[in-house]
Amino acid sequence: MNFDLPDDLIALRDMVRDFAATEVRPHSREWDEQQMLPDELVHKMAAIGLLGPMIPTEYGGSGLGYLANSLIMEEMARQDGGVALFLAAHNGLCCSHLLLAGSQAQHAKYLPKLASGEHVGAWGLTEPGCGSDAGALATKAVKDGAGWRITGHKQFITNGIRAQIFVVVARADPEKGAKGISAFVVERGMQGFSIGRKEDKLGMRCSDTVTLNFEDVYVPDENMIGPRGSGYVDALRVLERGRVGIGALSVGLGRGALEESLEYAQTRTAFGKPLFEQQAIQFMLADMATQVDAARLLVHDAAQSLDRGESEKIKACMAKMFASEIATKVCLDAIQIHGGYGYTKEVPVERYMRDAKLCEIGEGSSQIQRILIARDVLNEVAA
Repeated sequence: MNFDLPDDLIALRDMVRDFAATEVRPHSREWDEQQMLPDELVHKMAAIGLLGPMIPTEYGGSGLGYLANSLIMEEMARQDGGVALFLAAHNGLCCSHLLLAGSQAQHAKYLPKLASGEHVGAWGLTEPGCGSDAGALATKAVKDGAGWRITGHKQFITNGIRAQIFVVVARADPEKGAKGISAFVVERGMQGFSIGRKEDKLGMRCSDTVTLNFEDVYVPDENMIGPRGSGYVDALRVLERGRVGIGALSVGLGRGALEESLEYAQTRTAFGKPLFEQQAIQFMLADMATQVDAARLLVHDAAQSLDRGESEKIKACMAKMFASEIATKVCLDAIQIHGGYGYTKEVPVERYMRDAKLCEIGEGSSQIQRILIARDVLNEVAA
């Protein structure tokens, strides 16, 4: 098995790495403190194709795959997890749902504007009363003539403040349980649709997270994504792909913490010699490097399976769970290596740690991933 990247993906990785170092890194602390992501950066990312990496070229995208998207996510998260989370919601959730289940008419209407950055996308699944248990969602869609009336609330929605296109999952046929859930495109400005309060978060602070409110919002039939009743299954497929992206984001945060620690250990002196020469620190760095590389291999394997058209949801679960937990651990170790400086905002490792913790929670917590992995393992034993 060859783990080397092809030349075109190496070029993509290096391009995004340079972009993140010059356009993101100098401003990350400021954006974190101000809890904002400037529109200018969104336009710059769109200009180099980062808002449509998996959208086909005929709709203005780059026509790349999940491995390419994973490289983008890692390189962006290396400098700022919040910027990477913006891309995760736009590309990995909103655009992904439209690509997987949308009609040709929906592709033609929405994908070009999403790829160009004219429109930003968001995805609405989580609710105040249901997170991991997506099948228990309460937002309802009631048939009304040639359309639907949506009523309910969505919570913890990334990109909600600036998005124009929202993929919203609602219960259209309550008597059918999960098979009665459908997905719809809701556009900003529709009557009865409003953006609620912005969350004041521990990490990923430059990425906005809000509540969405739907009060008898009318959407036409053509805004239903996929067949009636397919929303729950399609949402699970979207989450499978999104978990690979969050895994890559986690790798980027862990790599950032490792690289910052390596640089610090070479410049800091303790007990008369560089910190890097202290065996205790060497052991920590060795573990960190091994864990980050192992996480990357899991993520790339899952991404390549998706690119081959294989449904490998357990690979995605393993990649997301392992990478997110390793990211938090590596970031905590980085703070330890930096000592007192690591507990201040003078160095970025404390921000990486705050950003990393979300990766263990969002798009299916570590506990949910373990449940899914265990079921798969037990099914193999039973077979």
